[in-house]
Amino acid sequence: MLIESTAALLLGFLFDLLWGDPRGFPHIVAGMGKLIAALEKRLRSLLPPTPGGERSGGVLLVVITVLVCTALPGGILFGAYRLFPGLGLAVEAFLCWQLLAARDLKDESAAVHTKLLDNDLPAARQAVSMIVGRDTQRLDQAGVTRAAVESVAESTADGVIAPLFYLTLGGAVLGCLYKAVNTMDSMVGYKNEKFLYFGKAAAKLDDALNFVPARLAAWLMMGACRFIGLDGENARRIYQRDRYKHASPNSAHTEAVCAGALRIQLGGDAWYFGELQPKPFIGDDMRPIEPADILRANRLMLAAAVMMMIISLITRFLIIGGLVYAAL
Repeated sequence: MLIESTAALLLGFLFDLLWGDPRGFPHIVAGMGKLIAALEKRLRSLLPPTPGGERSGGVLLVVITVLVCTALPGGILFGAYRLFPGLGLAVEAFLCWQLLAARDLKDESAAVHTKLLDNDLPAARQAVSMIVGRDTQRLDQAGVTRAAVESVAESTADGVIAPLFYLTLGGAVLGCLYKAVNTMDSMVGYKNEKFLYFGKAAAKLDDALNFVPARLAAWLMMGACRFIGLDGENARRIYQRDRYKHASPNSAHTEAVCAGALRIQLGGDAWYFGELQPKPFIGDDMRPIEPADILRANRLMLAAAVMMMIISLITRFLIIGGLVYAAL
């Protein structure tokens, strides 16, 4: 099964790069989102709206979501591999494909770039609202560009490198566990009045699961700079200085590398749910940000993804080789 699982990982990665997520096609992450939304509604109706009740509801949300989102794909994969190894490979490749988001991240951020080039600021605001959590109505052209670049930089870690990391360690089942937690965090992990207590467990678990991948993604991005003509030395300098300039212990790592590599400044105050939230700047304002920086951030993301895929394959082949040697 390890050989088939490795082949499935490679196929899923290639399918994602080639096709992304076809519109209108059933998606496992969308299913996770529906489950999380239904569980949140149900748990809030059963528990008192007190800090303690909401904390308990948040913990239950994490436990139930993780159990369902690992047991269901795990059972399907187990049955498929038992029936026929080729069927198991096909199912796991499909799951790996759906758990990765490099192509969609590239396409959706490139759509922002296109609207900016057309000087259609309202359409650019709408396009960037699809990939960021902040309010976009007040953003000017530079603000839209900055939001898109930050989204690509942050999502390089949790949308590309982290899923590859967990797919390498534990195949599609561990990848589903990670994606379920990451989806929970994106839905309930906000520090506002509604989710401050209810979303705390999901946010903390997401921080823990992203601790290693976020740092791995940053180093991969620094290494990728030399292959795509970006400033690797400045990326390293800004990373060492600014990697903790974020409320999240993980988010600023890849943003700092991206800001340094592009020689621009990211971060700064942003509006969320109608409230202005202060945020530190990341990077140095060495030149004005421009729409082309979105495409440069995408190249950096894709180069890091390819490097991670190579590392994943080498890791899997070493494990397979070790098991073969032990069996001889």
